[in-house]
Amino acid sequence: MTRSLQAVAYRRPSALESAVDGRRLGLETSRGATPAGAEDHPRFFSGFLTAPQAGAAALLAVADVAAARYYQPQSRASLDPVVTGNGDRLRFESFSGCGGVYARLDVLTPGLDGGEVGHGTTNVDVNDPLREALSRIGSDDPLHLRVGPEELRVTTLDGPVVEKKVPLPDRWLRGFAEAQVIAAAFELRAELPAGEAVRFLRGLPGAGAGRRAAGGPRWVVPVGRGLRPTTRPVPGAVCLPGPERLGALRRMLRHATALRVYGPAVGGTAGTAGAAAAWEVVLPGMRLTLTLSPDASRGFSGEGGVLDALATEEAAGDAELIAVLLAWEPRIEVADLAAASGLTADRVRAALVRLGTSGRVGYDTAEAAYFHRELPYDAGRVEKHNPRLRSARALVAAGAVTLDGTVATVTAEDRHAHRVRDAAGVLSCSCLWWAKYRGGRGPCKHALAVRMARRGAAAQPAPAVIDGGLR
Repeated sequence: MTRSLQAVAYRRPSALESAVDGRRLGLETSRGATPAGAEDHPRFFSGFLTAPQAGAAALLAVADVAAARYYQPQSRASLDPVVTGNGDRLRFESFSGCGGVYARLDVLTPGLDGGEVGHGTTNVDVNDPLREALSRIGSDDPLHLRVGPEELRVTTLDGPVVEKKVPLPDRWLRGFAEAQVIAAAFELRAELPAGEAVRFLRGLPGAGAGRRAAGGPRWVVPVGRGLRPTTRPVPGAVCLPGPERLGALRRMLRHATALRVYGPAVGGTAGTAGAAAAWEVVLPGMRLTLTLSPDASRGFSGEGGVLDALATEEAAGDAELIAVLLAWEPRIEVADLAAASGLTADRVRAALVRLGTSGRVGYDTAEAAYFHRELPYDAGRVEKHNPRLRSARALVAAGAVTLDGTVATVTAEDRHAHRVRDAAGVLSCSCLWWAKYRGGRGPCKHALAVRMARRGAAAQPAPAVIDGGLR
C-alpha cells in the first residue's frame, strides 16, 4: 500500500480543561488550507457547543473510526481526523485503517453558539488523554470549543510543540473520492424515531462478531417505524455489510433523536451481492454519519466508481474551471455551477468527481449535495491512484481497440482479444475482472478503453465530400 508522510505539527496537544465558566475544549490545528492560502494553525471557531455531551461523544465516535481496523485488526494506528469550516458548520471526517468505514460529524448552526465559523480544512489532534477527558463530559457542563489556532483542541495544558509524521495512505484519499461517488447515488431508505433507533443499534453485534460470523452480507427491511433483519435481499431491503462496523454509533444511543438509513435507489430486488449504505444518527444540532463499504473485507479505494468520469477527455480542464468557482460552500449546487461555468450538468458532476479524487469536494447524503473542502493531496496523482485508468489509456494509445457497432474488440498486452458488448449504454466484457465482479467494482480496463475510443471517434470531424469523393 503506497503511503506518503506528511509532517503534522501542533503547538501543543489538544486538551480539555476546567474553567470558571465551565469546561474548555481546545482542538489544536495543523497547517491547513484557507481562502487566503495555506496557513499554519488556522482558527475556525471559538464558542460553545449547545449539546456538550452529545458533541463530545460524537467527536469520540469519529476518533474511534480513525483508530479502528474492522478487517484483519492490527495494533491501533490512528490517523488524525480532518476538520473543515464551511462558514455555517464544522465538519469532522475520518476513515478507518482498513478503508471500509467513512465517518463524518456535521456540527450545524444550531449546534454552535457564540462565534462565527471560519473557512478552511486542516488536521486536528485527538490524543489519548483528550479522548479520556472527553468521555467524562457531564450533561450539565457548559463546553467551550475552540478549533484552532492549532487544531481540534480541548483547552490545553502547557506543553511542548507536538510534531508527528502522519502516514497518509493513497487508499485513504481514494476512499474519500469513491465514498463520495457512491453516496451521490443514495436516497433515504428508512427513518427511525429515537426509541426504535436505540433498540436497533443496541441489537447490533459487537466487535469481533463479523469475524466469527459465517455467510454473506446481512440485510434489513423497513417495516413500519423500524427495521427488520433478514438473511435474504428481498425487494426493498437495505444492505448492512459488517454490522459490527456501526459500533461507533453506540456512543450516541442516549443522545440520538432519529436514525436515517441511505442506500442505492430501490429497483426490483436488492441483488445478492453486498452494497454500500450510509447510517446517520440525528443529534441535537448535529449529525453523525457512518458510510460502510459493500463488505467488511473491501475498502472503498478499489470500488472504481470514479473511473467513468475520469475517462472523459474534458474532465481535467472542466475540473480546473469548477475549482475556481468553489468558495468553501457547505452546499454545492450543480445547477448554479453549470450556469456560472457554461458547462452541462453532467460535465459539472464529472468535474466534481475529479476534484473529489484530490480531496477537494465531499458529498452530504442528508442534504443530497456536495460540499467544498481541501485535503493535502496533489491533484496530479489521479492517474497513479487508478491503475485501470492508466491501463485503458495505454490500450487506446496502442490502437488495441476495434469498434464494430455494439461490440468492440480489445486486444490486451498478452494478445488475447476481449469482447466488450454495449447493452443500452451498459458495457460488459469477456475478461476475468468482469466475470468476477459483474460491474460491481466499476468498469474493467477494457470497457474503459472502449468508452475512450468511442468518445475519440465521436470527436473526429466528419470527412468532407468534394466532387463525389472524400477529402
